[in-house]
Amino acid sequence: MKAPEEILAVWRKFDEFPMETFTKAWFYSKAEGKRQRTVALMKAHRERYGISGNCFDLAIWLMDEFAQAGIKAYPVGSHLNTEDAHVGLVAEDSSGNRYLCDLGDLWLQPILIDGNSKAFTKERLSGFFPAAEVQVLPKEKEVEIIYHRPNGKQSKQSYETDPIALDFFMAAAEFSQNHVYPKPLFEKRIPYKDEIAHWEFDDWKSFLSTSEGLFSEAPLSTTEEWAERIHKRTGADKVFLTETLRIYEKMDKIQEKSGNA
Repeated sequence: MKAPEEILAVWRKFDEFPMETFTKAWFYSKAEGKRQRTVALMKAHRERYGISGNCFDLAIWLMDEFAQAGIKAYPVGSHLNTEDAHVGLVAEDSSGNRYLCDLGDLWLQPILIDGNSKAFTKERLSGFFPAAEVQVLPKEKEVEIIYHRPNGKQSKQSYETDPIALDFFMAAAEFSQNHVYPKPLFEKRIPYKDEIAHWEFDDWKSFLSTSEGLFSEAPLSTTEEWAERIHKRTGADKVFLTETLRIYEKMDKIQEKSGNA
């Protein structure tokens, strides 16, 4: 089920990358015209602020790295051109086996999705997703992933596995970058004991998902305190975090006023 070394070598370049919507809100407030960033601009922002972007940003960047390595990869996803859109990539090895590569959901490593491969199995697998075992259920034109959590809960994610045309994919990326969800999200894979856990700041709450369960962190009362916690967990620039959290605070207030109108 593990990807070959040539695919993993590219994937590992992103091991320290977060997945976050902060960059979308921050860049939306500053940019005019197109808001889907180029790979060059993403690299500059990563160097300056320690950020990465949302699932579209990460898929575009990863696809560029695969292309440079001579590996065939194409975007896949679901619900494109809606606020529920999610995208990842499929990368192919030299034998034509296909591997799902989803940085947007912070997978630990790519996973085989070809049901015809002799190495394929539907058993529950560990070591691919933080704090969960996964099952891969291939269908005719999609693959369904079932996540088994330590508390017995399950969740699902489906991907349409036909390649998304690049022009349509880029249009969907632009759509996504122009629709800023008013609740902030910042996620990071971090070491915890003998595993890689999933830390998350989501709508002014933070918690750590591990194989031992979910651990909520103490609530905080100020923007500066939240910026400090996110900085310590992820390494992102505190000035950037504070500025962007204030953008989200303004969006919250606007939403409250519109809801009370």
